[in-house]
Amino acid sequence: MLEINKRSNLLEEARYKYSLQDVDEPNLNRDIFSYDEVPKVVFNHRRVPMNMPEDIWITDTSFRDGQQSMAPYTAEQIAHLYGLLSKLGGPYGLIKQSEFFVYTEKDREAIEKCREMDLKFPEITCWIRANKEDFKLVKELGIKETGILVSCSDYHIFKKMGKTRSQAVEFYLETIKDAFDAGVIPRCHLEDITRADFYGFVVPFVNEIQKVSEEAGVAIKIRACDTMGYGVPYSGAALPRSVGGIIYGLQHYSGVPSECLEWHGHNDFYKGVANAASAWLYGASAVNCSMLGIGERTGNVPLEAMVMEYASLRGSFDGMDPTVITEIARYFRDEIGYDVPANTPFVGENFNVTRAGIHADGLMKDEEIYNIFDTKKILGRNPGVSVSKTSGAAGIAYWINEHYGLSVEDSLTKDSPVVVMMKDWVDQMYADGRNTVMSSKELDAEYKRIKELLASQTIE
Repeated sequence: MLEINKRSNLLEEARYKYSLQDVDEPNLNRDIFSYDEVPKVVFNHRRVPMNMPEDIWITDTSFRDGQQSMAPYTAEQIAHLYGLLSKLGGPYGLIKQSEFFVYTEKDREAIEKCREMDLKFPEITCWIRANKEDFKLVKELGIKETGILVSCSDYHIFKKMGKTRSQAVEFYLETIKDAFDAGVIPRCHLEDITRADFYGFVVPFVNEIQKVSEEAGVAIKIRACDTMGYGVPYSGAALPRSVGGIIYGLQHYSGVPSECLEWHGHNDFYKGVANAASAWLYGASAVNCSMLGIGERTGNVPLEAMVMEYASLRGSFDGMDPTVITEIARYFRDEIGYDVPANTPFVGENFNVTRAGIHADGLMKDEEIYNIFDTKKILGRNPGVSVSKTSGAAGIAYWINEHYGLSVEDSLTKDSPVVVMMKDWVDQMYADGRNTVMSSKELDAEYKRIKELLASQTIE
């Protein structure tokens, strides 16, 4: 049978409906995940088409997944960060949702403080255990949508839950119906999808979710969770690790529309950002992130990274305010006491700072030579240099000009007397055995001393 595919507008064979494969023993894909070796990336050279949605956006899990890896935030801190998320997301709400825990008094206080701000975005959602009492709690709090865990790999179904695949599907579908009975819209988190039997379990299970969704007349979102960071963005990679294959399969064989598809990734193999961008490219409208990438183990997809990916792919921030990224980083550092690694892109102290003298010389001539973009305009951060034994006179001159905000007319060159004298001082410090970067406090004191000395010589 042939039919027109409404997404591609092409005549295609009617989509094959996959049936649940209720195996007796778990399929653990031991040829890929042997556990005593690094997981293998397998290719079958089956390429699926890129299909970026008309609208893409970001969702936030900083107050849920993010809180599972550090000391809990106070209600006041959550409210402040929530306000910054709204500001960053811009007038079109491109940071569309933020999910919260709801179990403790502090969790509920934080939600109330955020509600009092009366912000349209991000929408407040939550994550709960899949039971009736928790659904009642969500309903009482007036939250419309909640995430529920529907683990989909045999690692979880057989080993953690002690169920068969058919028993898991039955349990999950009852849970979804319980949510509707309680007046709450469930969002299904397909945990560990990158180790799951995609066509033997995931697709037939999501097909059943789609039936429940149609009966209820309410769209159910599907969150594809790369729980262990096994996903890969490579074209032609085989399932279950192919991000493109997962998104394509959920759309093509389960009919999940882009606006109901969300990717949730982790960074265990350094692929968090690339995988999230791939999810957008292959048809998911939403990617789920956390501020500064804070999350379990190696962390979640950094929200600030996906703001930049959005601008790269769309050619515009579309109203998002990226300078807020710097505000968020400062708040984490100064108010929460979180140690942001200095070399973290966009938010680390050394993100746009160079230590090499030859680089500093280039910055003085034209900052575009060694700065990735106009960081002052986009992030509210001037490029900078650290002074060390490799900085040279150019690095010292650049530090002085930047640190004191000297105008073009007043700026110093590497041949200026104060720069030459400071370089001699720095060189002597390292000749005497110093092996650390010079602090701004030290440089400031020596600069003022040399300026006074030069001034007194001029008077004499």
